[in-house]
Amino acid sequence: MATGAEAAAPPPKPLFGGCWSCRVLSGVGLLLAGLWVYQGPRRSMKRGLPPSMAAIAQITFAISIASWGAIILIDPVGKQQRKLP
Repeated sequence: MATGAEAAAPPPKPLFGGCWSCRVLSGVGLLLAGLWVYQGPRRSMKRGLPPSMAAIAQITFAISIASWGAIILIDPVGKQQRKLP
């Protein structure tokens, strides 16, 4: 049985507020940032230099940035809801 305060509460908003352009802008920006970070070690490896631990860490970081952008783009608007306290 719901009390008056619970019954009058509005439904929760989507996590990104339903703003598709915000999702596209941030998702594409993160994908491009991941590509930019990835290009640094790739240039040195194309010249024939063996990858260092720093280059491997940078490639791993670039992949994580790009995957974060892909998740923002792919996750449908409204699927994720804010957690209420």
